[in-house]
Amino acid sequence: MTREPAQPAPPPPSAPSPLIEPPSTDVVPADESLRLPGEHRGGFSRLPTAPVEVTRAETGTTATWIEPQRPLVGLAGWALGFSVAGLLIACFVGWGFPIGIGSAITAIVALRRPLENRAVAVWALVLGIVSVLYSAGWLVWAAQTANIFA
Repeated sequence: MTREPAQPAPPPPSAPSPLIEPPSTDVVPADESLRLPGEHRGGFSRLPTAPVEVTRAETGTTATWIEPQRPLVGLAGWALGFSVAGLLIACFVGWGFPIGIGSAITAIVALRRPLENRAVAVWALVLGIVSVLYSAGWLVWAAQTANIFA
């Protein structure tokens, strides 16, 4: 038994046809050439981050905008480097604690600065404290071996 495809129902006779008006005179037809997204379409002659000329109202002179200086960032990285160095030195000798103390202080300063990487500063602080403790352990062991505390 074969089925025949269903035919669409004709629209009811009472449905009005839509009224389409012609475009008004203030509408300009779109440019027919295809453009890629982000392609320059004209209208701007400088980059958004370029210096802006500023005119002073009281004198009428023109000045150039001066970019503000970037704040120094990177103290946390230095603290982490010194912490790792202090920990490596503390693995072999007990006199690596000044590097660990310095790196812990630098890490605390980096934690107080708003633009520093907090995770790196926390790691630097932890490793600096561990290097100080490990150096102290070496010094206590050396003192007990030499019978200094007897």
